[in-house]
Amino acid sequence: MNIVILGLSITSSWGNGHATTFRGLVRELNNSGHQILFLERDVPWYANSRDLPNPEYCQTALYASLEDLKQRFTEQVREAEVVIVGSYVPEGVQVGEWVVQTAQGIKAFYDIDTPVTLAKLERQDFEYLHPRLIPQYDLYLSFTGGPTLDLLERHYGSPMARALYCSFDPTLYYPEQQQMQWDLGYLGTYSDDRQPPLEKLMLKAAREWPEGKFVVAGPQYPESVQWPANTQHIHHLPPAEHRQFYNSQRFTQNITRADMIKAGYSPSVRLFEAAACGTPIISDYWDGLDSLFTFDEEILVAYTAADTLKYLKELPEQERIAMGEKARQKVLTQHTAAHRARELESYVRELMSLPVKE
Repeated sequence: MNIVILGLSITSSWGNGHATTFRGLVRELNNSGHQILFLERDVPWYANSRDLPNPEYCQTALYASLEDLKQRFTEQVREAEVVIVGSYVPEGVQVGEWVVQTAQGIKAFYDIDTPVTLAKLERQDFEYLHPRLIPQYDLYLSFTGGPTLDLLERHYGSPMARALYCSFDPTLYYPEQQQMQWDLGYLGTYSDDRQPPLEKLMLKAAREWPEGKFVVAGPQYPESVQWPANTQHIHHLPPAEHRQFYNSQRFTQNITRADMIKAGYSPSVRLFEAAACGTPIISDYWDGLDSLFTFDEEILVAYTAADTLKYLKELPEQERIAMGEKARQKVLTQHTAAHRARELESYVRELMSLPVKE
């Protein structure tokens, strides 16, 4: 197929999680024989930090404005079999309106921020999506599954809403021998809504177990955060060092944003990347987590610091290693970028009413 994607960014992963998602998906679509044109708004904050300016697996073009986009790429959008508009695209409503009026093929919206998007729509904040556009997209691809898909179809009028979760690259995330530096680690940028559960599940546990070794990696934590004496804070950890980070801890902590907990069925990429490294995960609870991992076999759920400490201090080493391996096998068989490409292909076939190829 000839596919056109209008996304936030594929050339720069600075300050966004969209680029890595698009890179994996587009690479695997290209490996399946599809031709992809990725159109990206040229903005200064990405221009200064393009870590992949020319991906080899797609044609990439930058446009300066909405008018520039229309003048240069109307024919490509009109002729493509599939056109996908991503969340947080600048002037996304106007871009979407142009796409649904111009494209003759399947028109899809890929929401990499579904809980945030729906919260914005409830506040009548139509930064990149308007409710009137949702029924005009043939397909709504969502980072959130479960009941949210019904909401998109029944309340917002989407003809077809399907989950297209985040994914990981197995060539970048895998087990490797590292010196065990920490009992429990957490990787995540500071946010007001994640800090209370981080305090409750991890930092309180650190204070109650002075002999344990803990680490938090991520920027923007305020000076007011009082780190326990046995908790190291790494202000910035580049993506290239994430694999080593996960492989240097006995367990990893997962903490979920409030909007994602409310929606449920919204896995973060940290879950899949940590699991791919064979590092056992201690997670907060949210609806749908057990649809991804089997509790107590592939993932551990903590509601209190006492739960966290019980896992850290009492789980036998053989069981810890086995749990990490089971989670690794789960994500390798269900959550790579190649799986997402095949899921997207299946949704397109469903729309086209084509027979599914064996």
